[in-house]
Amino acid sequence: MTSPMPDHVSSPPLQNVLNTISLNRCEDTRHRIFFRQDGQISSLTLAEFDRQATNLAQHLHAFGVRPRDRVGVMSGNRIEWMLIDIAVLKLGGVTVGLEPNRFEPAELVDKYSLAFLFVEGAAQRGAVYDITAVRAWTEHGPAGAAELPLHAGYDPADICAIKQTSGSTGVPKGIEATVASINSSLTEVQRMFDHRDGDRLLVFIPVFFLQQRYWTYSALTNGHDVILADLDHVLDMAQALSPTVVMGVPGFYEQLKSRLEATALPVDADGRRDAIQAQLGGAVRYLWTGSAAASRAVLEFFNDGGVPLYEGYGLNETCIVSKNHPGAFRIGSVGRVLPNKRIRFDRDGVLIVGSREPVNCRYTWCAPGANERTYLPTGEVKTYDIGYVDEDGFLYVQGRVDDMVTLSTGYNVLLTLVEERIREHSDVHDCVLYGNARPFLTAVISPASPDLDARSLGQHLGKLNVELRNEQRIHALVVADEQFSPDNGLLNAQFKPMRGDIYRRYAAELDRIYQQIDGYRVDPQAANPFVMNAGKAAGQ
Repeated sequence: MTSPMPDHVSSPPLQNVLNTISLNRCEDTRHRIFFRQDGQISSLTLAEFDRQATNLAQHLHAFGVRPRDRVGVMSGNRIEWMLIDIAVLKLGGVTVGLEPNRFEPAELVDKYSLAFLFVEGAAQRGAVYDITAVRAWTEHGPAGAAELPLHAGYDPADICAIKQTSGSTGVPKGIEATVASINSSLTEVQRMFDHRDGDRLLVFIPVFFLQQRYWTYSALTNGHDVILADLDHVLDMAQALSPTVVMGVPGFYEQLKSRLEATALPVDADGRRDAIQAQLGGAVRYLWTGSAAASRAVLEFFNDGGVPLYEGYGLNETCIVSKNHPGAFRIGSVGRVLPNKRIRFDRDGVLIVGSREPVNCRYTWCAPGANERTYLPTGEVKTYDIGYVDEDGFLYVQGRVDDMVTLSTGYNVLLTLVEERIREHSDVHDCVLYGNARPFLTAVISPASPDLDARSLGQHLGKLNVELRNEQRIHALVVADEQFSPDNGLLNAQFKPMRGDIYRRYAAELDRIYQQIDGYRVDPQAANPFVMNAGKAAGQ
């Protein structure tokens, strides 16, 4: 099945966002960018922010940075990150966003041929600088600094950013992102959501993800506020600054839902709406989510409570493919395909995505065979996601081919559909299922609290088993000894479970389960799964 470039919505003229930012001064004194610095909430008008970025660009220009030169940033969310990014655009350069604490700086300088690499807490050594060093460079430009513009403008085919894949399936791959793809995505987002004067967009997902920097680009061109936060301070900043839009991953909304349900949450829709709004500052007009699948329970909690939560779909290789938005929303779907995209499904049911303005048609840094596995000769991207389109054009993504296992009985099971049901239990923070070439599925559970009752959870899964098909039933359970998190390497930066790393961490427990039940003919109607705490058996 093929979905052409959608014709139900006419595509607006492409905004030349990046050249607008890079070749001109922003004179907007009405709107601000808010951030934390030295333990306090601070802000700059967009005009002040742009002036500081220009000063920084002039210093980098004096140091020899020119169009197409690469400048890397490996840091958490902070105002210096965004100033460096805009300064690089002013120079016609390429920003390389890198996940903190994952790489050796010197290796990155060599791998990406970086003119500068800004890192938190790094002593100046060669091209590597502590990111706070740029504060002095933002106050004023060097003597005799060249005026704007500092370059002739980006061509649509130029590269202005390098992004990495999440690495959830192995070593992160590097993609060079084209100017046209960024302009195109921002144009479509603005068509759907009309971010404008009065809006205040809260961003706390790491800005080394290119799409998170889009919202600052949007502010500079469309005239609205931005709040730059991090996960540790997101609710404090929301309550202090009252965002109208929150950009968050499903895990954040899951935690917010649990937090609200632990209180005396009103049952009526108005009361729930007020409780949600109170947590987020009281002015939210909509919530944005993507990066991973949101559970139906989370979507219904916010949408039924009168605070719209719009789910979308995209990959690093494609950027935004589809998005629910005001006027075109269907819960459980990831929205209609954007006018600048087209989709089809191959004979195995795998989703293929084409773009009018592609992010790129290859990885620049990857293992042998990775390009051929992902990029088709047509320039399309093979997503390895499985789904379908309904009669009204809404796309549903059910999981990845990698999330499909074949049991030793010959049955194929799409794990994500079952995992979502398990996560509905309040004691479950997260979970992953295993069972490829085994006679049955085993769950590894990330506990919601240290005092999780494994026996009670086993009974819960036993009840769930009655509703599932034989091959979907969970006959064994490992309770992890700690919650999955980015800090322990069991979630990636987008809070997606690292299935392979979790397996390696709990391989001994999983092997012990299958050895203990080896040869046992699983009773499809068995009430309770075999339960094992990590490191010791708990029995039934």
